Amino acid sequence: GAWRGRGGGWRGHCRSEDLEFGASKRRTPASPPGMADPHQLFDDTSSAQNRGYGAQRAPGGLGYPNTSASAQAAFLADPVSNMAMAYGSSLAAQGKELVDKNIDRFIPVTKLKYYFAVDTVYVGKKLGLLVFPYLHQDWEVQYQQDTPVAPRFDVNAPDLYIPGFTLSLARSHRFSPDLLGLQASSALAWLALEVLAILLSLYLVTVNTDLTTIDLVAFLGYKYVGMIGGVLMGLLFGKTGYYLVLGWCCVSIFVFM
Repeated sequence: GAWRGRGGGWRGHCRSEDLEFGASKRRTPASPPGMADPHQLFDDTSSAQNRGYGAQRAPGGLGYPNTSASAQAAFLADPVSNMAMAYGSSLAAQGKELVDKNIDRFIPVTKLKYYFAVDTVYVGKKLGLLVFPYLHQDWEVQYQQDTPVAPRFDVNAPDLYIPGFTLSLARSHRFSPDLLGLQASSALAWLALEVLAILLSLYLVTVNTDLTTIDLVAFLGYKYVGMIGGVLMGLLFGKTGYYLVLGWCCVSIFVFM
């Protein structure tokens, strides 16, 4: 379902070079009712903070605190330490700017923010879709002006919150720091191999797709939900519960993908 929704479905009589796995960009002229700006990933709470700060204004002609006299007095009291503090703040700002530029070159931080723009309602709906995807009909990702809306507005949008959270829970019933590190490293290694195998397959068959590498990581990470469910049922009901839940989740993730 997710592959069909992102790619728009197979065409039995089209040529292989015309196949596209890209997202079906369903553009909507306006935001759905009750939806905030789809380009806004997170809620803006600055207005409430500004109201709180406004109540603390010192009495004055313009309503703003008079800090010039206190700053001058502090500087005259200890000029050396204040100059050192100002110089250190300048160096810290320059270092932060340099680090941000280098990080953006290798890690798309701005793009990663999109995959974590979720809320409680989205997580509940997405978990339900992963466990029971059989009645879901509309698999298309919603677009607004050629830009996909945030995951919290569209249950079909991929996210990294659920894969990351379930991966952190993937541990044995016996707590061991060494075992936790080994399992986490093994899971990440297998995930990387899966992504590389899919990218290599798409390259060999020359399929054009709008799916990014992060999209593949998100979709492949959803299988950990079924694994965690199987482990929990195994702890409660033994091997019978484990295999029943794991089998159901395997079929569900097959239909979802």
